Amino acid sequence: MSTVVAGASSRDAGAVRPEWDRDAALVGGQWVRPGGRTVTEVENPATETVIGHAADCGVAEADAAIHAAGAAFPGWSALAPTARVAILEGLASALESRYDLLVQTTIAEVGAPLSVAREAHVDTGLAVLRGYLDAARELAWEEHVGNSLVVREGIGVAACITPWNYPFYQVLAKVGGALVAGATVVLKPAELTPLSAYLLADAVVEAGLPPGVFNLVPGRGRVVGEALAAHPLVDMVSFTGSTRVGSRVSAVASETVKRVGLELGGKSASVVLEGADLDSAVRATVDACMLNSGQTCTAWSRLLVHRSDLDRAVAIARERAQGLALGDPTRPETEIGPVASAAQRHTVIGFIERALAAGATLVTGGADRPAGLPVGHYVRPTVLAGAAPDAEIVREEVFGPVLVLEAYDTDDEALAMANGTHYGLAGAVWGPDRAGAVAFARRMRTGQVDVNGGAFNPVAPFGGYRRSGNGRELGRWGIEEFLETKAIQL
Repeated sequence: MSTVVAGASSRDAGAVRPEWDRDAALVGGQWVRPGGRTVTEVENPATETVIGHAADCGVAEADAAIHAAGAAFPGWSALAPTARVAILEGLASALESRYDLLVQTTIAEVGAPLSVAREAHVDTGLAVLRGYLDAARELAWEEHVGNSLVVREGIGVAACITPWNYPFYQVLAKVGGALVAGATVVLKPAELTPLSAYLLADAVVEAGLPPGVFNLVPGRGRVVGEALAAHPLVDMVSFTGSTRVGSRVSAVASETVKRVGLELGGKSASVVLEGADLDSAVRATVDACMLNSGQTCTAWSRLLVHRSDLDRAVAIARERAQGLALGDPTRPETEIGPVASAAQRHTVIGFIERALAAGATLVTGGADRPAGLPVGHYVRPTVLAGAAPDAEIVREEVFGPVLVLEAYDTDDEALAMANGTHYGLAGAVWGPDRAGAVAFARRMRTGQVDVNGGAFNPVAPFGGYRRSGNGRELGRWGIEEFLETKAIQL
């Protein structure tokens, strides 16, 4: 079984602090309490204790924020891109000054281990924002084409709806690009993890962004999210979350023919070609699958190996998964924390149980609660093999620490298997030579592929094919999502 880090069940961890005790929305530069002054409790998934609160806003607050953003748009969009970048440099500095608080907040509201909170959440989020500022200096804001002056300008009011798995990074992936583009923003963070968004709002106020350029409206998706997607004064909706909810957002937004950017689910394959370094590939795939407790849309949740390598791959995956330290996310040695909620744990356990009932083989892990962790939403790092090609566990996103091993006989079969889901967000290829691996990667129907462990690039385009969504985030592509193009004939 996986290594358990002591202390994970301590119920006195995560005491409420002022930065986490909120009851208002940021609308037009002012903190506004919603009608009824209702709040949502924020739970620490490792301790199952309430560690903070957020405003539970409604349609009235969403409407007010949209109007504030609309009023701020002419002035913000009229600024030269260099002027917007200068202001946003102040925002980046204000966030960097809150680095330790952002890490502590991520641990408390997500359950991410200390190292993961630092590197995958906060460091990546800050790198994304800095990447947008750098890209703005190089983007062609104007160009002459024949007798036309082609200009690029902010799209208008952008509604940004973000998920709970990477609350800081995902917010900046949307808000950073929108603000650089000259759009104004209404942000609705996930109900489970709103506290990072409040810290961003604090930094916005400190940095002196004009009132209404950025607005924060926490609340339920079925209330605030629907209101934002449907509102006629919203020019674009950028949503990250499940494919099911993304489909609903797109349908609601279509009534007013607004632009919609969707970053949705994934069931990404890590393909190990014959002759690749099997040990390195399998261990890296296990780590990538289990990162953030498997709650990563780009997780390599499928490991495809040549049939002759299957037994060795199973043994390597078992050893690596069992060696991962599961437990208290505040401890430096912890590698895997809890999943985000009791509901998410129930969902993940259900996937594991159904997979086993359908004939999959349990390599390690399983549905039982980890020994020594009576409190917290923990799931054992789980590796499965022997599932049928059309099994649910092979084709559907689990969003938990569950890896499925599959065997192939030829490269063409491996490619068909990798492309054989409705998704197309990410993937990996491992080969004995780069050229062959890149050739295989070119044939994968997915928006991002890592070759032989290539590192994540925070300024490269990010987004999916098929039911993994549409549009791209990060770098200049993430700015362009929030731009309109105008031709002025001279």
